[in-house]
Amino acid sequence: MALTKIKTSRKREHLLESLSPFQLKDDLINLAEDESRKSATVMLNAGRGNPNWVATTPREAFFTLGLFGIEECRRVMDNAEGLAGIPEKKGIAKRFEKFLSTNKTAPGIDLLQKAYKYGLKQHGYDADAWVHELAESVIGDQYPVPDRMLAHMEPIVHDYIIQEMCNNEPPAGKYDLFAVEGGTAAMCYIFDSLMQNFLIKKGDKIALMVPVFTPYIEIPELDRYSFKVVEIKSNTMNKDGRHTWQYPDSELEKLKDPAIRILFTVNPSNPPSSAIHPDSLKKIIKIVKKDNPGLMVVTDDVYGTFVPGFKSLMGAIPYNTIGVYSFSKYFGCTGWRLGVIAIHQKNMFDDNIRRLSPAATKTLNERYGSITLEPGKLKFIDRMVADSRQVALNHTAGLSLPQQTQMMLFSAFALLDTKNKYKQLTQVLVQKRLKLLWDELEIPLVKDPLNAGYYSEIDIQVWAGKVYGDKFFKWLQQNFEPVDILFRLAEKTGVVLLNGGGFDGPEWSVRVSLANLPTEAYSVIGKRITEIMREYAGVWKSNGTLKK
Repeated sequence: MALTKIKTSRKREHLLESLSPFQLKDDLINLAEDESRKSATVMLNAGRGNPNWVATTPREAFFTLGLFGIEECRRVMDNAEGLAGIPEKKGIAKRFEKFLSTNKTAPGIDLLQKAYKYGLKQHGYDADAWVHELAESVIGDQYPVPDRMLAHMEPIVHDYIIQEMCNNEPPAGKYDLFAVEGGTAAMCYIFDSLMQNFLIKKGDKIALMVPVFTPYIEIPELDRYSFKVVEIKSNTMNKDGRHTWQYPDSELEKLKDPAIRILFTVNPSNPPSSAIHPDSLKKIIKIVKKDNPGLMVVTDDVYGTFVPGFKSLMGAIPYNTIGVYSFSKYFGCTGWRLGVIAIHQKNMFDDNIRRLSPAATKTLNERYGSITLEPGKLKFIDRMVADSRQVALNHTAGLSLPQQTQMMLFSAFALLDTKNKYKQLTQVLVQKRLKLLWDELEIPLVKDPLNAGYYSEIDIQVWAGKVYGDKFFKWLQQNFEPVDILFRLAEKTGVVLLNGGGFDGPEWSVRVSLANLPTEAYSVIGKRITEIMREYAGVWKSNGTLKK
């Protein structure tokens, strides 16, 4: 028996392994598209994590609110050629209430009604001020003021973050939020401002919990940072020799090193999609409080809503932690670019800035002196806002008003969904896809309540050893690159996956996104992976003959 020859040579596979998984995928997509063109095969690209669902009600509310905003503009000035005025604050709440009453069947009107009342009841908003902000925001006729986040939007998004990231069990005090263009912008701003404000410097030692989203691996390697990275590896295995994707105490103990300035984590992880176990959270908290109180923490919790009862480090050690959250995955809105940075009002970042040397303080006072007469009192999160626009353009900083409006409506939708109907739908959907995938593999799924199910990482080494034995895996290592299975899947079956090694996961692993394809496609993907593995095994059993 011979293994079918593929277009991509082992030499080229080896070269391509050095690329980011998100660049490697372009080669795989080209191969998969070729296969689709010459056969009846449908390309199944499970490489990217863009979800194939959307939250409809908050979007309907946005567009209906837009109609009200236009009415308000035309009320002030209405020109037949398409020129109108801008919303007027006086009496606008009464006009909005009339709009709600006369448009009872409009899409999303119920959410608008409830969100309006939520602001009045839960936060004591002045009705005219609240509605005026809504009207101007949906129209987008002003610069963001305040630039960090709109006054009426921030408390509602804050409520949502507390509900989802802290499981409605927040620490005392409040967080300041910075509305940003998705989680990716958040990371860029955070890295930049930490450096600008001398909280970390080039060459510092940082810790990274792996496997992890590839940019977290790549950014520290840039010349501007050149960080010394200490990896905290989720290498625990259960009694059956299967990954649990958790962090053993021996790995977490590394965080005791006071030379480590900052810890970066994605929780739940990407690609294993596992939330940090409560015992490990307690261990990290203990280390921070007892052994390394100067440790700064950045936690990216975009997948937290897919784990019941999720709790973030931002709620557990708020003084040390910067929280990052993106709305993109849960609400299916990657194109909206919606994210927030959350920093507790009592935090070490502000305190550390106050403790800087006189020389560093002088430099920063000069940097921010053009935007405030008291730069020394400027919060770190507000410095981040200024840095996001090179300080000089601080007066035009901030996420666009329509984006903030949609963010608020997503938040209100989740807050008002007291029975978590939407959340249950999303959680059930990804878990169903996860099961369909693994039902077609030759090793069972490890059941885990901490598994978000947004991605799945399949370790080929574990599979090979469990099903065919260690000698088979050694043969694979001798004859193939770890990414060979990806190229065979793409070229022969039209299935596109990413290499887990590119996320600092096991070198012989693949990542499957469970978010972006029709549910039934995951059975097909599972079958195709199994077929390739059986083909390898068939050649190995026939003395490892390879087709030249």
